[in-house]
Amino acid sequence: MDKSRLPAPETVFTGNFLPIRTFPNVESLFQSMIPYINSSVHPTEEVMGLKLAEGIYTVLNADARTSATLFDFIEPWKIDILDFLNDNYMYDFSLTEIALFTGRSLATFKRDFKKISNLSPQKWITKRRLEIAHQQMTEEGKTVSDVYLEVGFKSLSHFSTAYKKRFGVAPTK
Repeated sequence: MDKSRLPAPETVFTGNFLPIRTFPNVESLFQSMIPYINSSVHPTEEVMGLKLAEGIYTVLNADARTSATLFDFIEPWKIDILDFLNDNYMYDFSLTEIALFTGRSLATFKRDFKKISNLSPQKWITKRRLEIAHQQMTEEGKTVSDVYLEVGFKSLSHFSTAYKKRFGVAPTK
């Protein structure tokens, strides 16, 4: 891609989405795909490659902030660790994956995590899973079998053991 054809960087867009106003090039892109949608004819890979390139140029030229946002490599891309973990505690991500998803190397992730918790990341996640499970069972009336998989435990016996250790009673009580 020829960098000289990109719009000049402006301010980086910080919202959740960037609306694209309707311009002739945006309309034309979508209109050109209608014949393929309304028929059993599929476009060739070459045509799809051209449409992809057209779409990229259309998006980049729709708003000057787009290229500045997509091609901003000056500041490292990091997201808040606790926000990420609170949104994703139930998934079976490795520490390497969590580090990657939060924009860090594994070493930087571990260092940054120590600044926000005295627990290890694994223990923090287990504690969070147990807290959510406890809340769902006590406040929402869910059963043990309803929650243990939902919060990220792989086995009922592991969940029961961890729950009893954390709360002093079996989860069925």
